This record gives sequence, structure tokens and C-alpha cells, in this order.
Amino acid sequence: MSPTLLVITLFIFGTIIGSFLNVCIVRIPNRASIVFPGSQCPNCGYSIRFYDNIPLVSYILLGGRCRSCKTPISMRYFIVELLMGLLTALLSFHFGFSLVFILCMVFTATLVVITCIDLQHQIIPDCISLPGIPLGLVCSFFLPWITWIDSLLGILIGGGVLYAFALGYYLLKKKEGMGGGDIKMLAMIGAFLGWQGALATLILASIAGSLIGILLIVVKGKNFKYAVPFGPFLALGAFCTLLYGERLINWYCSIGAR
Repeated sequence: MSPTLLVITLFIFGTIIGSFLNVCIVRIPNRASIVFPGSQCPNCGYSIRFYDNIPLVSYILLGGRCRSCKTPISMRYFIVELLMGLLTALLSFHFGFSLVFILCMVFTATLVVITCIDLQHQIIPDCISLPGIPLGLVCSFFLPWITWIDSLLGILIGGGVLYAFALGYYLLKKKEGMGGGDIKMLAMIGAFLGWQGALATLILASIAGSLIGILLIVVKGKNFKYAVPFGPFLALGAFCTLLYGERLINWYCSIGAR
């Protein structure tokens, strides 16, 4: 198979994964099964046929509406399918078709689900982040950039740094400034990317979060107390670190050595 055809095939596969992720995004916050029942319209309960559940294509052909009751379908479904397809293609281009690629795709899919749930519900479900911590530790035996010791340190340092920030904020302000979900999420990221990757993720997430926060203040007139979910920024920082973490760390170390 030619490299181009492989990337196209993996893009299509990624959109199929994205379709499943949409089910997870809807059902996990409601503590519902992600397996049963099959896909159905949340408004009228219409059981979605297989030909109406083709990633990207069905949404376009149906005009973004349920075939039965004509209720508009959230654009999020289309975006998640497209995003997961693009991210899968990007991962395949970066890592090739390999075990590392598969592990990175699972990690990326987890980040996408957490991002969407946190944006909508302002929660990061423990049922995703907590199992992700031992899973990341197991994956460290197959990933070329970390050892199991790096992974273990990533769990401790990643979760520990955010816990220290949260504790310090609480002691100063007598109220929570960061949810426990963010702490567990960074511990999961540290398990997969190692302690250096966890710190790089936190730095990138803090920069991105600050820029978006300032933008919201300027454009929408929000004040500094406006709560912005931090999970999506951690996810963005983690994905950037996954692809370019070694370059970023080497660049930062080279600056410090001058």
C-alpha cells in the first residue's frame, strides 16, 4: 500500500473512531453504557440505521438533522469525526503504521473525549483518567521516549505539581481554584509522556489558557474570575508534546545552557 493510500485509509478509520467517541462523549457523563443500546436520536429515540451512521457522509446527506423527527444534530458530531480523522492521519504520518502509532491514537482519542466532556460539563470523568494512569504505565514498556521509571515519575510529578497549586490556592483563597479532574488528567498524561512531558504539557497548557483567557476578557468582557475549563488546554499541550516534545525540551535546555 502506498503511503498516500495508507494515510487516506487511516483517516477514514479515524473518522469511524470519532463516531464512537461521540457516543462516549454523550453517554459517559450520564453514566450510561457506551455499548447498549445502539445509536439513537436523543430527541425522538429513533434507532439510527447503519446508512445514517456513516462518519461525515451521513451528516452531510441528512443536512445535520434526524431522519425521523428532523431535529438538528449537534455540529459536534461532525467536528469530532473530522478531527479524529485528521489527528489519526497526522499520527500515522509522524509515527508510521506501528504499535507506537496505535498507542498514540488511543491516547489521542482519550484526550478528545476529555476535551469535549470538560467543555460541555466542566468535569473530567474519573472513569477515563484513573484507568488511563496504569494504562500509560503499561504503555511505557512499548514507547521509545520513556522508561517505566519516567512514567512513574510522570504520574507523581504531573499529579503532584497540580495538586500543590490547588492546595496553595485553597490555603490562600479558602476556595477551590482547580478541580481534582485536572490533577488526575495530568497524572495520566505524565504516565504516557513521562515527567518531562508532563511539565512541558503544563507549560504549554498554561500559555494557551492564559492567551484564551485574555482573549475572552477583551472580546466578551469577561473578568478574571471567569472559569475556563483547563482540561482542553492540557489535552492540547499533551498532543503538542506527543509530537514535538523532544524538540521543545531540547530547545528549552539549549536556552538554559547559554
